[in-house]
Amino acid sequence: MPQKQTRKQSISATRGARKRDEDSGTDVGDGTDEWSQSRATVRPPDQLELTDAELKEEFTRILTANNPHAPQNIVRYSFKEGTYKAIGFVNQMAVHFSQVGNLIPKDSDEGRRQHYRAELAAGSQESAKVVTSETEVLEEDEEPKEAETEAGSQTDVPAAAETTEKVVEEELMAPVQPKERKLTNQFNFSERASQTFNNPLRDRECQMEPPPRTNFSATANQWEIYDAYVDELEKLEKTKEKEKTKTPVAKKTEKMAMRKLTSMESQSDDITKVTQAAKIVERMVNQNTYDDVAQDFKYYEDAADEYRDQEGTLLPLWKFQNDKAKRLAVTALCWNPKYKDLFAVGHGSYDFMKQSRGMLLLYSMKNPSFPEYIFSSESGIMCLDMHGDHPYLVVAGYYDGNVAIYNLKKPHSQPCFRSTSKSGKHTDPVWQVKWQKDDMDNNLNFFSVSSDGRIVSWTLVKSELVHTDVIKLKAEGSSATDIPEGLQLHTVGCGTAFDFHREIDYMFLVGTEEGKIYKCSKSYSSQFLDTYDAHNMAVDAVIWNPFHTKVFMSCSSDWTVKIWDHTIKTPMFIYDLNSAVGDVAWAPYSSTVFAAVTTDGKAHVFDLAVNKYEAICNQPVVAKKKNKITHVQFNPIHPIIIVGDDRGHITCLKLSPNLRKMPKEKKGQEVQKGPAVEIAKLDKLLNVVREVKTKT
Repeated sequence: MPQKQTRKQSISATRGARKRDEDSGTDVGDGTDEWSQSRATVRPPDQLELTDAELKEEFTRILTANNPHAPQNIVRYSFKEGTYKAIGFVNQMAVHFSQVGNLIPKDSDEGRRQHYRAELAAGSQESAKVVTSETEVLEEDEEPKEAETEAGSQTDVPAAAETTEKVVEEELMAPVQPKERKLTNQFNFSERASQTFNNPLRDRECQMEPPPRTNFSATANQWEIYDAYVDELEKLEKTKEKEKTKTPVAKKTEKMAMRKLTSMESQSDDITKVTQAAKIVERMVNQNTYDDVAQDFKYYEDAADEYRDQEGTLLPLWKFQNDKAKRLAVTALCWNPKYKDLFAVGHGSYDFMKQSRGMLLLYSMKNPSFPEYIFSSESGIMCLDMHGDHPYLVVAGYYDGNVAIYNLKKPHSQPCFRSTSKSGKHTDPVWQVKWQKDDMDNNLNFFSVSSDGRIVSWTLVKSELVHTDVIKLKAEGSSATDIPEGLQLHTVGCGTAFDFHREIDYMFLVGTEEGKIYKCSKSYSSQFLDTYDAHNMAVDAVIWNPFHTKVFMSCSSDWTVKIWDHTIKTPMFIYDLNSAVGDVAWAPYSSTVFAAVTTDGKAHVFDLAVNKYEAICNQPVVAKKKNKITHVQFNPIHPIIIVGDDRGHITCLKLSPNLRKMPKEKKGQEVQKGPAVEIAKLDKLLNVVREVKTKT
């Protein structure tokens, strides 16, 4: 009966629960307790009340594998493209719980090794337990047989279980013998390094005290951030006021200088970019404008030379001029030793009463309309030379006696190094400068000659020009023997030109205003090796032959050009050009060809192998008769010459084929070329002249 009552109560309870589920109100069933009937739901006054339709509305929920906390705007730098790029794929894995366990799978290598070590340890321990177990077995056999009868009365099932347990215990008690490891063959084995892993990974752990921690809490509001910025500004203003009180003037000047420097640097960077682009465009325009001239320079040969045996012509190509160098005479010409299309021009004035500024311009045949480099000076430039190993270094001599070195790599227009009155500058105009080999300490070295009679060696030591007087020229017959020593007056010889021997390093020639040519040595400063009575007026140029080491040439304002053998005091050849000779130059391709320019505006080209009595080309180069040609130079590679006049113009002329004749081919013989052939060709002419002089 009590079981039936409980079943009835449970049925009534389930019915009451169903009624509660069906009712939509808050009424409570009859079977509930009294305390639950008096309980009422508490709602906030602003709770949203929904209708039955809204409550019964179903919302579909989709379960996705995306991590809502994963970042969506990760960017990484791409070294290939050089920019930051957004990453499209982001790892969506979210780790909720991770625990590092200490369980090892049995099938893994580490589990097998651990099991093997445990079996070895158990085998050693069980061998000791076997002896004790045998003694226990004997004691059990001596027990009374009553226990055996009681055990026999039990059922067969527990007896079978005991037998199985004994078999398992015997198997476990039996010592497990470890497998024997094969020994390596002592006569055939590999090195140990080949039997180890390559760079095995190792994990090391250590225990340490955790770093001390502190709790810090603060609030960051807009007014607190504002107050912090205001305090920082006040501190900065106080430090600035202290600095102003200490050095107010110096700081202002430094700031202004820094501002000027930064502005100038930024402007210079922009200007250099613009100038580079302008240069490229200018060259492109000139290439099209002077295309016919460039074609003549490269390919044109005068066909009329075939009908003229001993005559040649000069073809005008380009004309170089600059508005800034107007009415400044061309005082020096020099080709760049590395870039064969680049040459330097020095501008000044030979008139004592009309001395003004000077200019150093560098032109390129690729752009005849405007110079590549422009340098201005307060005094006129009278001479210049370009370094053979450092083609960007240009040394110049001025009319006021100074010398300076320009560096074409530096953009500013002032010379890098300049002599001063303290460093031993000349007191008269510098008429010629020449680079020489570096000294024993690899310092740059050049020589200069001036009208003050000094030949000075200049050395660039620690960004400073150091001078050494090599020799002082003295006019012959200047001192009389009858006059006492204290009253004697030594007149100084005025040097106008010089040139250094190409093989004998210490030997050089010096030409003077008196018409003398001195053969000097760098080692002897008090005497000359030899003296030549060369000309009746000032010597304008002295040049060694580029092939023959004994031959040199000189020209003078007495209208003559003379060719000398330095072992003979009399000239080998004399040429009268009927006008003052401004300059002469040997051709780089032949030992017998040279050019001379005169003040009447003509250029003369001689070839001693063709005609040793007259020039094979006499051609006026300057249009106006008043213009005077001052200098001439051969190009080292191309068959052209450049000629400068006293109006600041430079004219480029091409030599016709008759002016650059090479030895003709003979049947069955190859044409011999080289310095030895040129020396033999000039020696042949000199031997004829020597024989004539010995007979006379």
